[in-house]
Amino acid sequence: MKFYLVIIGTEILNGRRQDKHFAFVREELAKYGHELFASFTIKDDTMLIARTYEMIQADEDAVMFSFGGIGSTPDDLTREIAAKVFRDAPLQTNEKFKQDIIQRFQEAAYPHRIHMADLPPDAELLFNPVNNMSGFSLDKKYFFVPGFPSMSHPMIVDTIQKYFAHAVTKYRLTLLAETSEESLISLMQQLPQSIELSSLPMFVDGKPKVELSLSGTNKEELEHYFSLFKEELQKHKIDYNLN
Repeated sequence: MKFYLVIIGTEILNGRRQDKHFAFVREELAKYGHELFASFTIKDDTMLIARTYEMIQADEDAVMFSFGGIGSTPDDLTREIAAKVFRDAPLQTNEKFKQDIIQRFQEAAYPHRIHMADLPPDAELLFNPVNNMSGFSLDKKYFFVPGFPSMSHPMIVDTIQKYFAHAVTKYRLTLLAETSEESLISLMQQLPQSIELSSLPMFVDGKPKVELSLSGTNKEELEHYFSLFKEELQKHKIDYNLN
């Protein structure tokens, strides 16, 4: 699975609000050995939201958490765009959600709030513990929640526990070498796709250093390839420290 995060909010990009979703989702996924594959913070713009969703939909391994844009104001665009991208169909009224809105707001449910119940076809409701104004999911892989952390974060916790709680053990080995990453590129090119590479070059007191980090789910394979880098450094008498 590849976990995508979409944070919709012009107010985050212009600095009126600080994002609180990225770190939360990253840490919640990490509890079960998962990592984010990509994160996007985008404006409340119809074309931009649609293109972001379309890109994610094109990845058959995608799981998406989308924050924001499911309310009743004119800048809440998510529901209609999701219906077009993921269903190629117009919105339909979810009767259960409609009754929840009426029960909470009574006459004030009309003329605007009631439209929050207009969802993509076959949407499943996500319980909102704060005010029972639901988020929704599609195909058990695309999840849409409000932008307010107090509402959305409990919904994401429940979603991850329900669908993605199977833990994945991932191992990581890291070293800091007194050399440039150029000297290790040949070995980097030999790594299989099952091993994730992170190479961070830096200069300390005018001298090049590189932090090399490998991660993967096969411990023996990981240790084998990591040992190749250590042997290469030792061969050329390059100092390094294990982190």
